[in-house]
Amino acid sequence: MIGMREVAIVGAGITRFGVREASWRDLVQEAGKAVFDDVPNLDRKDIDSLFVGAAQPERWVFQTHVAPYVAELLGINVSRVISRTEVACASGQAAIRYAWLAVATGLSDIAMVVGVEKMNSKFMSVSQSSMINVGNREFDGVNGFTAPPFFAMVAQRHMHEFGTTSEQLAMIRVKNSYYGARNPYAQFQKEVTVEKVLGSRMVAPPLTLFDCSAITDGACALILASEERAREFTDTPVWILGGVQHVDSAHTTNQFGDLSHWVGLRKAANDLYSMLKISPEDIDMAEVHDCFTISEILEYEELGFCRKGEGGKFIEEGESYIGGKVAVNPGGGLLSNGHPLGATGVRQAWEMVMQFRGDVPKERYVDGAELGIAHNLSGMAQLHHIMAYSINKRKDLK
Repeated sequence: MIGMREVAIVGAGITRFGVREASWRDLVQEAGKAVFDDVPNLDRKDIDSLFVGAAQPERWVFQTHVAPYVAELLGINVSRVISRTEVACASGQAAIRYAWLAVATGLSDIAMVVGVEKMNSKFMSVSQSSMINVGNREFDGVNGFTAPPFFAMVAQRHMHEFGTTSEQLAMIRVKNSYYGARNPYAQFQKEVTVEKVLGSRMVAPPLTLFDCSAITDGACALILASEERAREFTDTPVWILGGVQHVDSAHTTNQFGDLSHWVGLRKAANDLYSMLKISPEDIDMAEVHDCFTISEILEYEELGFCRKGEGGKFIEEGESYIGGKVAVNPGGGLLSNGHPLGATGVRQAWEMVMQFRGDVPKERYVDGAELGIAHNLSGMAQLHHIMAYSINKRKDLK
């Protein structure tokens, strides 16, 4: 990254996540107002680039060509780069990564990122048929192979190979519901117990309803600025240290290999650690992609927070709570916030900004944190994305 400029998030805004009466357009404008309110001295004429993370607006709200539409809704005249990113569940993080690259390379000076998804409608069949298309529609989709059965198979394999238990899976939901109950923007704001998780309706064995994230509406927005401009807008810039992606050539069920090993995530994590010259022990907090409870177990292992096969033990011993080895999902994760595909990665960055500012309730504040990462997976966990955020610039990392 020699020669690239430092880039900071200088503003962040979010909508309430959940089943919203608001339209897709309403969500965009709500998040846009929130981020403009967060940076009151920003003249929107200074925004030269716009990146919109949106997974399936064509199917859910019958709208395409969405990036120019967002520019109109927010009153932005884009003179440098305008783009919409789509990589399913990681669409929002991809938008951040491309905005970061645009500013870091000098193509843009001030860029806006908007992540948005409107997934709830009168007909659940619309959401179900849309989610089927994330996998190989012709090979897997027609046979009903959606995310719940895939992650159930991951859980079954992990249990078989490493002895992980349903109680340990439930502990993930218990932790994330504790933090979600203290997040006013989360879809679910009630704490649950292990017994409540285990006793909820079975979806795909061993995963119960409370092992699964929800169908959600929501939006989030960020303002990114170059090092030269960042201090004009905030005294607490959050620096983007970099981002990585890795995809395995396995989009179809019969190409997946061993489901209890996410090699792509391990490679992505190693690339990030090598690029920044850090180790897992340096990370203070992590927002990871807990679309299902088993996902967070594997993410502990592949991100290097614990040894392979010991993810269940990691949550059982409380190591992923604030005060443990690393605070994982202090914002409540996808399990509490819900998972509006295009907005999730942007919400994770919003959480980083609020944490570094100290602008969260004390029960979920990671005191003294200097370095955090956000992880998204997409598809059937064959594509992994990680971004790193800090109160320190990349060149000042200790």
